[in-house]
Amino acid sequence: MLDHMKAVIFDLDGTLVDSMWIWTKIDEEYLGKFHIVPPKDLSNAIEGKSFTETAEYFKKRFFIQDSIDSIKETWNEMAFDKYSNHVPLKAGVKEFLEECVKRKIKLGIASSNSSQLVRTVLKRHQILSNFESVITGCDVCAGKPAPDVYLKAARDLNVKPEECLVFEDITAGIMAGKNAGMKVCAVEDDYSKYQREEKRKLADYYIKDYQDFFMKSYEVLA
Repeated sequence: MLDHMKAVIFDLDGTLVDSMWIWTKIDEEYLGKFHIVPPKDLSNAIEGKSFTETAEYFKKRFFIQDSIDSIKETWNEMAFDKYSNHVPLKAGVKEFLEECVKRKIKLGIASSNSSQLVRTVLKRHQILSNFESVITGCDVCAGKPAPDVYLKAARDLNVKPEECLVFEDITAGIMAGKNAGMKVCAVEDDYSKYQREEKRKLADYYIKDYQDFFMKSYEVLA
């Protein structure tokens, strides 16, 4: 999987950390302040969108009067304690990062989350220093499945797209990596169980967690 790769670029939520459950609760709590029940299609509608794009979507769809910056600030405040104290790493993450460092493979983050929350959880687990580049969807013109965030990460790492391996947990993210011309490994996550077969069709590899790499039990799909 890592042969001939010069960089590995990770999505964050559902990929490096087990955090997707947080956002369902935040959506319910946030919209609840406006006496709105989250519609069933909300998760699919915002999948892959950047933090800013998601705030813009909420403002337009639910007629929120607050500014985009105010919405994002509120979400950061609502999620900060969880990302500081309650969000665990996926199994085998630290060992896998150490293996990449040992192989002199550059590491980057390409997340749809806010920079504040990304850096908070990486610091908490003492792995932020492993990453030479931390890019979020707000740093580029378009969120996933557009390739922008992955292409910017590759430029930051000074590597070609074809020299990058991406780890992603949802179809929009997998498509972003593939649209960038990169190899993609899909990561299993409870939140995206319903996408499992579609993820397998789109990705080059599939893991349940990062221990699969060391057990040589990951799936080669392409």
